[in-house]
Amino acid sequence: MRLSVRLLAASALALTLVAAPAMAQDAATIGRAETIRDAALNQNIALDYITQLTTRFGPRPAGSKAEQDASAWAADYMRAQGFQNVRIEQFPLVGWERGEESGSIVGARPQRLVLAALGHSPGTNGVIEAEVVRFDSLEALNAAPAGSLAGKIAYVDAGQMVRMQDGSGYGPLTRIRGAGPAAAAAKGAVAFIMRSVGSDEHRMPHTGTTRYVDGVVPLPGFALAAPDADTVSRLIAMGETVRLRLSSTAHTYQTVSQNVIGDIPGRSRPDEIIVLGSHMDSWDLGTGAIDDGAGGAITLAAAKAIRDSGRRPARTVRVVLYGSEEVAQPTDTGNGGGAYLRGIGTAVEQHILAGESDFGADRVYALQLPPGAQGSEFARAAARVLYPIGVLASSTPELSGGADIGPLAASGVPVFGLNQDGTRYFDLHHTADDTLDKIDPAQLSQNVAAWAGLIWLVADSDVDFRAMRTAAEAASAGR
Repeated sequence: MRLSVRLLAASALALTLVAAPAMAQDAATIGRAETIRDAALNQNIALDYITQLTTRFGPRPAGSKAEQDASAWAADYMRAQGFQNVRIEQFPLVGWERGEESGSIVGARPQRLVLAALGHSPGTNGVIEAEVVRFDSLEALNAAPAGSLAGKIAYVDAGQMVRMQDGSGYGPLTRIRGAGPAAAAAKGAVAFIMRSVGSDEHRMPHTGTTRYVDGVVPLPGFALAAPDADTVSRLIAMGETVRLRLSSTAHTYQTVSQNVIGDIPGRSRPDEIIVLGSHMDSWDLGTGAIDDGAGGAITLAAAKAIRDSGRRPARTVRVVLYGSEEVAQPTDTGNGGGAYLRGIGTAVEQHILAGESDFGADRVYALQLPPGAQGSEFARAAARVLYPIGVLASSTPELSGGADIGPLAASGVPVFGLNQDGTRYFDLHHTADDTLDKIDPAQLSQNVAAWAGLIWLVADSDVDFRAMRTAAEAASAGR
């Protein structure tokens, strides 16, 4: 009986805690969010921004002059759109230049291969020519006997990426790109190659960063375009001994990257900050339209729509165009996201919510709120605003955000996700095909509308996602 009383008391307390921070969204706030949403559907700022960014500056590798120049231009663009407190936050970076690269099958029946060096891989210091040993997984490579790949090229072909709306097929393969070169070096290999991490079958390789181990990337690594990977794998399956000739003049250099920050200051609680994040840098093969010029266009235009609504929100809306999201570093300092966190210091406690747009420009289909917000009055208000433009509420909470806002999430800032349709994203991701023409203006505007409507609800309210999370944790502990 005593235990039942305690459980009932705990349950009552938990229900009170859960309900307390979920402040009602009044009809006027919801109505204004709907008006801002509809206006954002007809804006042209997002398309203007992404058109100018990709056309004026092209690819923007982390730490490059193009990234630096694009950041200076974006700061001026923000000022022209009415953002305040616009500033550039600089931090040191090890940059990487691709240089010239080539690959071919050599022997009696030579064939040219289409490939791309993996980001931050060292050059080949001339030409590497060696026999290929194929593995069908990273685990198989790790299980190879010590020294068994001495003087050879390790090749991992784990098959084509599974096409998924939420992009979940990416993770199982991208870890090969990150860890593969070090695993190959540990077995004595002289180079590493892999099937590109992409959902397409185009003869267009997908690049991407690899990892540093003890301050270095241990050997040259390359991604083969999908058809070329298939060719190498078929030859090996036919019993052929495949020898490749690889060359790369890739190299690293000391440079700086930067975050671009601009605010729509809150009218009554300006110290309470909502961060809308994306990244400025891109890979060098395309022009970084979907990854991630689009994210900057979406978040900047959403904040602009709120500013233009005729009433400033109570809280500050901050747009951050982060630098150097794409690349690994010898020492993990979090790149742009880490630099931002270090720059704000104890003000992180006044950051009440953060979100990141870094999955292209196709439509938003789901909203993930921080833990504890599911089923709250705020969630119901958000659903009312977003459902008419095709965005459904998810029962799964958002926990970590993306690479740029990850440091904020790790420091306790609640994060949300406006999940985009990624069905075709990994056809284009990190390739020469990541260009402006791949952006659908109508879907781009739907993203802006979703961000603008949602952020208004947060910014002009006293909803406390930290308290919601604490209440949900207390409720769970009391069960």
